[in-house]
Amino acid sequence: MGKNLVIVESPAKVKTIKKFLGNNYEVCASNGHIRDLPKSQLGVDVEHDFEPKYITIRGKGDILANLKKQVKKADKVYLATDPDREGEAISWHLAQALKLDENSVNRISFNEITKNAVKASIKEPRKIDMNLVDAQQSRRILDRMVGYGISPLLWAKVKRGLSAGRVQSVALRIICDREDEINSFIPEEYWTLDAVINVKGEKKPVTAHFYGNSNGKMEIKSADEMDRVVKALNKAKFEVESVKKGEKVKKAPLPFTTSTLQQEASKVLNFSTQKTMRLAQQLYEGVDIAGQGTVGIITYLRTDSTRVAEEAQVMAHDYIAATYGEKYLMQSDKKSGSKKKIQDAHEAIRPTDIALTPADVKDSLSRDQFRLYQLIWKRFTASRMSDAVYETTSVKIKAGEYRFNVAASKIKFDGFMSVYKDEEEDDENAGIRLVGGIDEKSVLTLAELDKKQHFTQPPAHYTEASLVKTLEELGIGRPSTYAPTITTIIARRYVAKENKNLYVTELGEAVNSIMVKAFPSIVDVNFTATMEALLDSVEEGTVDWKTVIRNFYPDLEAAVNAAEKELENVKIEDEVTDVVCDVCGRNMVIKYGPHGKFLACPGFPDCRNTKPYLEKIGVPCPKCGKDIVLRKTKKGRRYFGCENNPECDFMSWQKPSEKKCPKCGGYMVEKGNKTVCADENCGYVETIAKKAD
Repeated sequence: MGKNLVIVESPAKVKTIKKFLGNNYEVCASNGHIRDLPKSQLGVDVEHDFEPKYITIRGKGDILANLKKQVKKADKVYLATDPDREGEAISWHLAQALKLDENSVNRISFNEITKNAVKASIKEPRKIDMNLVDAQQSRRILDRMVGYGISPLLWAKVKRGLSAGRVQSVALRIICDREDEINSFIPEEYWTLDAVINVKGEKKPVTAHFYGNSNGKMEIKSADEMDRVVKALNKAKFEVESVKKGEKVKKAPLPFTTSTLQQEASKVLNFSTQKTMRLAQQLYEGVDIAGQGTVGIITYLRTDSTRVAEEAQVMAHDYIAATYGEKYLMQSDKKSGSKKKIQDAHEAIRPTDIALTPADVKDSLSRDQFRLYQLIWKRFTASRMSDAVYETTSVKIKAGEYRFNVAASKIKFDGFMSVYKDEEEDDENAGIRLVGGIDEKSVLTLAELDKKQHFTQPPAHYTEASLVKTLEELGIGRPSTYAPTITTIIARRYVAKENKNLYVTELGEAVNSIMVKAFPSIVDVNFTATMEALLDSVEEGTVDWKTVIRNFYPDLEAAVNAAEKELENVKIEDEVTDVVCDVCGRNMVIKYGPHGKFLACPGFPDCRNTKPYLEKIGVPCPKCGKDIVLRKTKKGRRYFGCENNPECDFMSWQKPSEKKCPKCGGYMVEKGNKTVCADENCGYVETIAKKAD
């Protein structure tokens, strides 16, 4: 019997698949793409209908030569790259580079690397799907046009090897917009009031939360309002107005998609999106399981579908019935509420075998592999189980004209929660006890009133998880792009990551301001989402990929030309400072580096002296009177501090104002078009007068 050759992307898959297929099959890896657009030029022939120019990737010559040898020996060649756009494109490039006859090319794909899935795929070979290839080509070419068109302008303006990207520039803008919201946010005062009430016949008091008055919900905005309410309540009689008992159903979660896995792994395991994808790739490609050898233990990791294969449904049904009992089985299959087009060719991310529990594989996996597998296994198992049911009690208490609420719940039937709980569920039910001893006749007496002052909080800084969620909701990027996009903007130092939060750096602000001014459509959320939808249409075969490029390029070219002219008018010279170089005596100049501005000697390369650049903002330090300067954290986040640091420890995230607060005498900070007292308890705000032109 003749030899068959199977070509996969990753060397990690070779061993796993070879074991499943036996001696008549040789398995080789391409190590990802073997051809791409050249790095040294655009690589797209604009004059000849945007024809791409592909070359063998540097360093891949030996791999390609070896594959050509193996092809000559083989009777049949199977292309078994990943089951997505990128995998389809790699198969197409392999077919072109290896000069495989189009009719003899056998493309196979599998959603999981298990014996059954791999053997079944060999029996059902198909031709390369050119719609998927064209969808990948169009994305690659659009990204190349944006990157190679705009990046040189950033080099001219900001003076370093920076980059722009079709998706990364929008992601940066989203983070910058949130930063602006936070910086211009002005806290508003509000108060909460709890009544600690003794119930006759009950040992422990209950805590009731202030709701409002007889007319409905009411907010307490100031200390004066609170004093009036408290004065009235101290005289009022507390009575039970109503007691309602009921049930609340908590629905079982959907199985993971790429984005929900990234979000949950960030929240629960504190993994970055990049780490989550790396570990998931390892679990998909195959790990050594004691007693089974190398086997893929999760399905393909890039998907936005929550569909589950029939075979997996049956396995899950049998496992749950045997392990937890019939009453824990899901009543009906749930569907995602998303109306967006999803890549339903793929399933949700799930274990390839639900009977392979986390406990079974723990000793075979690294700690992080185990934690991620456990998360995926629990989420999938829970998604096939029945909903949880809570018994709820809601008590309304009246005290004169005012109303208080007490709400309590306890689990009546745990359902899916016997397997999978998220942190919010734990918080929601922490310390709650059922107020079963209260009815309409209960005698209540007020023990104490607990009043608290609060201030509204600004929107939260983005984390990797919340940025992925936002990108998905806005229709920007696709499952395969979230992790590399975030990794790129952090690696370029446009964004700094501190304690999970993403902060824009000075460099990021500079790049974003140029992009918003010169290329508004590139960083426009709606434009980018529309472009993604068009590229999905290419994948479906309803739009020609070159039509998308033809329509996009003229606008990009016009924007680049306009920006070039505008930048030509601005002669960019090094700004000379009064700081003297202590090596050669020249006046030092301001330069941009990977971390932002710094001082450098203009005598480079003869004199290589550099110093940190501390930009004075013209405001004296509220603590010691010396100058306030703009500083940066180690990761590039901007803040304002005293030039006399470390002797003076003054710092502020917001820009301090020269003006003193007329109400309390403290220092004020600028927030958008207002100056605000830095002391939240003072709360003084005034609008900044516009300067006359």
